[in-house]
Amino acid sequence: MVKVLDHTGGKDTAGAVNAAFARLVSACIQQDLFHVLCQQHSEPFAIVGTRYSTPVYIERFAAQLFGITHRGAHLVAYTNTRQGMKIWIARRSRLLYTYPDMLDVTVAGGVKADMTPSETIIEEAAEEASIPSDVISGGIRSRGVISHISVTGDGFPGEQGLVVPDYIYTFDIELRLDVQPRPCDEEVAEFYCMSIGEVQKALLRSEFKPDSGAVLVDFLIRHGVITHENEKDFVDINMRLHRSLPFRTGHI
Repeated sequence: MVKVLDHTGGKDTAGAVNAAFARLVSACIQQDLFHVLCQQHSEPFAIVGTRYSTPVYIERFAAQLFGITHRGAHLVAYTNTRQGMKIWIARRSRLLYTYPDMLDVTVAGGVKADMTPSETIIEEAAEEASIPSDVISGGIRSRGVISHISVTGDGFPGEQGLVVPDYIYTFDIELRLDVQPRPCDEEVAEFYCMSIGEVQKALLRSEFKPDSGAVLVDFLIRHGVITHENEKDFVDINMRLHRSLPFRTGHI
């Protein structure tokens, strides 16, 4: 449990909490107490479920130290070809802190404090995949939310055993044949245009970043690839993709 002493006497509790988190995280970075902080500050994420007139923030790298719920936005881009649907899959850079060199959805990112999920996708698509904002804004479709809780372990170089509740806003977009994602920053090594069968085999080989793998399973269910007729655990899989998190997840 984290208890914050409100020095404002209730006049600005959110400000007091933000200041307390800022001081604590800065002290941890200066003393290099936690590997997960990477000895650097990160962008502010709004803490979901807080009930103040102004948002409460915590730096992204520090959120998992407190078990604070993450919010992400993932985009699956696909193209319909003569050979059938193909999905644009990213290969994560070997330089990334988490899950380096693993497969990923087309575009993904954490939802920053001052952005909406769709704005996150538009920004990340330009930065990671060189897809113009007008292409994304005119074509993306919101497909709901998946939720899960994970525990840091294999593939995570920082502190082990941290509980990470997470919910992900999912989006799809059908790209024209002449629109192809291209790496634009150091987070993506390359993109592959993979068939449905290739994606399924890679999922079964655990080649995907775990949360991105869950997003792709959800995508395959929504597009009728995985059904109750060909998957004996169909109901259980659906329920596990939409877990009820034991934390507040209300509007920020």
